[in-house]
Amino acid sequence: MAFRELIDDIDDVIFDTLGDTALIEGRAEPVLGMFSAPWKAPQFGKVQTAIREPRFEIRVKDSDGLSRGLRVTVDVPALDGGGDYDLLQLEPNGNGLVALILRKRP
Repeated sequence: MAFRELIDDIDDVIFDTLGDTALIEGRAEPVLGMFSAPWKAPQFGKVQTAIREPRFEIRVKDSDGLSRGLRVTVDVPALDGGGDYDLLQLEPNGNGLVALILRKRP
């Protein structure tokens, strides 16, 4: 078994067990991924550090056909950042995952 096939099997277990789901415009089925909404980076004293965008990390094989401007509806509680987002960009990280950089829809 090739290394990528082994990692794909491991990812299947991790995403099925721990993953969040999101509906992506144009897709009939939800996509599994890992959602993160770090509205602000850590604060040191009274100085606020940089604001970061919310992101939904998915597997490369689930990213085919995605492009800027699509609606991504993240299925987590609203207090955890769930809701509707616009896809700003895709950031592959070289290890089989792609971060969908998001912006909250008004």
